[in-house]
Amino acid sequence: MENLEKMIEKADSLEELEKVRVELFGKKGALSKEFAKLKDVPGPEKKAFAEGLNQNKVKLQTLFDERYTTLKKEEIEKLLKAETIDVSLYGNLGEKGALHPVMATMDKIIDYFVALNFAIEDGPKVEDDFHNFEALNLPKNHPAREMQDTFFCKDGAVLRTHTSPVQIRTMLKQKPPIRMIAPGAVFRKDYDLTHTPMFHQVEGLVVGEKGEVNFANLKSIMSEFLHYMFGDVEIRFRPSFFPFTEPSAEVDISCIFCEAKGCRVCSHTGWLEVLGCGIVDQNVFDAVEYKNVSGYAFGLGVERFAMLLHKIPDLRMLFEGDTRLLEQFR
Repeated sequence: MENLEKMIEKADSLEELEKVRVELFGKKGALSKEFAKLKDVPGPEKKAFAEGLNQNKVKLQTLFDERYTTLKKEEIEKLLKAETIDVSLYGNLGEKGALHPVMATMDKIIDYFVALNFAIEDGPKVEDDFHNFEALNLPKNHPAREMQDTFFCKDGAVLRTHTSPVQIRTMLKQKPPIRMIAPGAVFRKDYDLTHTPMFHQVEGLVVGEKGEVNFANLKSIMSEFLHYMFGDVEIRFRPSFFPFTEPSAEVDISCIFCEAKGCRVCSHTGWLEVLGCGIVDQNVFDAVEYKNVSGYAFGLGVERFAMLLHKIPDLRMLFEGDTRLLEQFR
């Protein structure tokens, strides 16, 4: 018994104490061997023998627990001492941070249009019906107002579904000519590989005297912009429909992943859709009481551009804060 107690007392680390635990309390340990002798003890002596073994077991277990507590405390104190930081010393900030890829992409887009003398406009993220829908030729019962697309507030307001309301607010507070972009966060009820409930858009608007602004101007600006963002890619304009522009077009670039040969990303078409644009519908100008003017508008998703620029497969990765991804943008 004394030898077993000394084994516990001599253990000077948790690793050694674990070895002692196995030697004493394990299936093939010293106590198990003693209990195995119980079957050979004569009947009258068996009870006293068993009681003695149990008392010794309790005593050894108590000694073990006390030694474990002591060693654990010592280990924690050593760890704290090793990790002590002298807050009075100057820190060594060797690692540099970086802009989030979405914000870096946003800045790159803004830089292009600011260089072309576009003003940057901003507006509220909680919008009313007129600015978010009515003035943009989205009348009552329009599909874009569906509950599955829009976050509605109790007072009838909505979380803006696009930054186009900023265009309406800009036209209401100033007269043409207008040359502006509206970058910012927007909200829709989507969540999958290519959609999130909150994302960022950059929308642009140019308004001038009637006949002064036309689709040729729009096509030239968009083509130059996409070459600036993606390099030497093919560009095509496809007829489309948007309530606030007519005629409207969706703009594609040749797939940057497969060089237009066809792959999973481009659904084997060789093309990737990147933005929408068109000539501002007259109903929009009527809503802001503009007369004898013409203009064009365009809009793009910043996350979409960031995914293409950095070849990120899942949009949700941009919002998860995974440092393994973000560290690549230092």
